[in-house]
Amino acid sequence: MITLKQAQTMVDTALDTGANAGWKPLSAVVLDGGGHVQAFARADGAAPGRFEIARAKAYGAVMLGMGGKAQMARAEAQGYFMAAVNGIYGGQTCPVPGGVLIRDGDGAVIGAMGVTGDTSENDAEAALAGIAAAGLTGEA
Repeated sequence: MITLKQAQTMVDTALDTGANAGWKPLSAVVLDGGGHVQAFARADGAAPGRFEIARAKAYGAVMLGMGGKAQMARAEAQGYFMAAVNGIYGGQTCPVPGGVLIRDGDGAVIGAMGVTGDTSENDAEAALAGIAAAGLTGEA
C-alpha cells in the first residue's frame, strides 16, 4: 500500500527534480494498485492538460504491470495489441516512458507514477527519483 505521505513525497520530489535540473515544468500523479489517484501536482507554468497525460502514463503501467519503456517497446513490436489495449481501457493509456511501476519491498506492484512535461526519458527519471524518495522501488 502507498500512504498519502509517500504519494505526496513522490510528487514533490519529481517536480523538484525537474525544476533543479532546469527542465520544462512537470506534472506528476501517483495511482494506487487499482488505478485510483492518490496525489497530483502540476508545477507553475505546466500546461493544464498534463494531468490526463500523467495519469494515462501511470494507468497503463499499473493496469498492464509494465513500465512505460516496456509498453513503448511492446507498442513498437505489436502495435495492434497495444492499440486494442488502449481501446479496452477506454483510451486511458499512453505507452511511453514516464509511466513507472511502484513496487514494495517484496517486489509486488502497489501502484504507478506518471510524470509528463519534459522529454519522456526525463519524465521517467523524475518519477524514479520521487519513488526512491518515498522508500519504494520504481520500474520504468
